[in-house]
Amino acid sequence: MSGPWPWAALAALGAFHGANPAMGWLFAVALGLQRRSRATVLWALLPIALGHALSIGVVVLAVAVLSALLEQRTLQIAAALLLVAMGLYRWIARHRVRGGMQVTFADLALWSFLMATAHGAGIMLLPVLLGMPMSFAHAASGHGMAIAGVGSTARTALAAVAVHTAAMLAVTGAVALLVYDWIGLAFLRRGWINLDLLWAWALIGAGVILMASTRW
Repeated sequence: MSGPWPWAALAALGAFHGANPAMGWLFAVALGLQRRSRATVLWALLPIALGHALSIGVVVLAVAVLSALLEQRTLQIAAALLLVAMGLYRWIARHRVRGGMQVTFADLALWSFLMATAHGAGIMLLPVLLGMPMSFAHAASGHGMAIAGVGSTARTALAAVAVHTAAMLAVTGAVALLVYDWIGLAFLRRGWINLDLLWAWALIGAGVILMASTRW
């Protein structure tokens, strides 16, 4: 992929993450309702976004490093297998997160990091990241050129995390405020889209597509 498409894909995946209640908006709304405070809903969005960004950043860093060590085909095959494995795991496994609602900024950021990591949020970005110029191998020989190459890779990586997180935060905030101010949590009793199952299918589908697009 080239041009604006990788960035659009990162933003779209961020929006999808933001719509998933398991990624944070349900927690933010629950905290706000418990404390009867709209400000609490907004406050909760910051550590949720931070934890999500850290989880994504780990994957982005791994891609940048591994791209310099492994050939593209090997990396794509490994990423495809990881996507399918994570999707099957999410499909079969069922997790119940238990914990108190008295949380600090650090507690909520850690929860968000672990939740995003457990759901394979960063792994879902692999097909997009592998198509971006984001490898330390791009640092050419020569001291000055090497520094420039590493700097360019770092800027691309940070931009990828920023675009994805910004989209995730925007959608998470919009959904959280909409539910808190207008809809309320009663709608969960009337109907529910199983986004976790949809997410598992999306992971498997992304892995299959990435494997099929690998040059053998």
